[in-house]
Amino acid sequence: MPFRFEDHDPETYRRKARFVAVAMAAQFIVFGVVFAQLLTANFGSSLWLNALGVFLGLLATSLVFAVLRERPWMADMRYAWQLKHHLARLSSHLSTLRRAVEEGDDVALHLLTSYHQGMAQLAELDGRTLDDDSERAAERVWVRGLRRDRGLPERVEGFDPEELRAFRQR
Repeated sequence: MPFRFEDHDPETYRRKARFVAVAMAAQFIVFGVVFAQLLTANFGSSLWLNALGVFLGLLATSLVFAVLRERPWMADMRYAWQLKHHLARLSSHLSTLRRAVEEGDDVALHLLTSYHQGMAQLAELDGRTLDDDSERAAERVWVRGLRRDRGLPERVEGFDPEELRAFRQR
């Protein structure tokens, strides 16, 4: 399934991310305490029962989260998780992609462009700057120049993970 870059308001994303993180942590604490209390009240006090209560709290929190993540108001969060997942997959192949770009491979150039564009968008969503790594900034400029020299647009719409899989199999 191809991944497409989408526009999301960074401030809205950060507000929702904070809310979801706090709500999930609070829910985990409440579920963990309730399950631990129920277990120790019914079966006696034990470290293992308390640990089991915390584990059950984690499971309950995970189940609630699995149901809620498909809600429309979680679209920003889902997109950011997918973006992070795809960037992690791309980053594990960066050295191979760089070598292939130097050899003139257009698919590798597309994937490397997707990586840099995704990193820029993720930094924007998280409220960070990209100025922290001069090597990465130089590579972005290099990739942008290669795309311009080949008559390709500076930005890409997205990428297909199958391109990465096919690239790895070469």
